[in-house]
Parts: sequence; C-alpha cells; structure tokens
Amino acid sequence: MSELAPDVGDEADRYWMGRALQRAHFAAEQDEVPIGALVVRDGAIVGAGWNRTERDQDGTAHAEIMALRQAAISLGSRCLEDCVLYVTLEPCAMCAGAVVLSRIPRLVFGAYDPKAGACGTLRNVAQDPRLNHRSQVIGGVLRNECAGLLQSFFGGLRDRRQE
Repeated sequence: MSELAPDVGDEADRYWMGRALQRAHFAAEQDEVPIGALVVRDGAIVGAGWNRTERDQDGTAHAEIMALRQAAISLGSRCLEDCVLYVTLEPCAMCAGAVVLSRIPRLVFGAYDPKAGACGTLRNVAQDPRLNHRSQVIGGVLRNECAGLLQSFFGGLRDRRQE
C-alpha cells in the first residue's frame, strides 16, 4: 500500500466522495472493479454509477459514463453545466472525453491512476485548451480510501486466481 498522503478538498468534496465510495463498494460486491461516481447539482445527487463492464459486457460501462447518462436523463439535458462529477478513480481518456462533452465544470476524483489517468497523470483531457470546454480538476480527495479499496480488490482477485 502506498504511503498515506494528506487529504485534499473541502468538507463537501469529502462528503460526496464518501458517497461515491459507497457505490464503489457496491461494485466490488458485484465482482466489478470498485469505482463509483456521482453527479451532484445544488446539493443533490442527479446521477450515480458504478463500474458495470463485466455485468454488461460493455467496455464503455465505466462508473463515470453511467453517472453522466443518468444525470442527463434526470435533468433532460446532455449539458451538465451546473453539476459536479465525483469519481473514486481518476478518469481514463474515454471518461475524460465524456466529461468535456457533458460540459461538467468541476471534476473531483479520489485515487490517481498511473496507468490510465487522463485528468492530470498521463494526459489532461479535461483541461486541454484545444477543446471547446475545460473542467476544473481536483484530485486526491479521500485518495487513501479510494486507492485502498482498489488495492484490496485486485489483491483478492490475484489471491483467487492463485488458488
């Protein structure tokens, strides 16, 4: 496990990330990679998702995509200009692209993703000045809890494969 890092984000960010972590725990119970996401508007959840790639046999069924889809349906608009996306893992390139296309003004994530992170780690799609929209990105909110859940899940998966 990585060294504990200081927490970032304000009280509201930590609260909503904790709620996203609940979705990630649910995903783990379903034998999915434990990633959870919420779209919040005016202090209320308008979209929620967890990773469903195995269940749906759909490589695009990431937690962020599921939450953004639900929010768009809930609000009757693909433009989520007054919402915040909370996700337990730094979005990949596909999900970062969806954030841009959904016009999310603020993205808050938990754990950094050194293998696929596209919101600051490997690239920064959400803040690319060449695109028509950019999001404020805050990473590392409840990062230890978010990373710990992923490490525990993948550790258990490796243990089961060795049996």
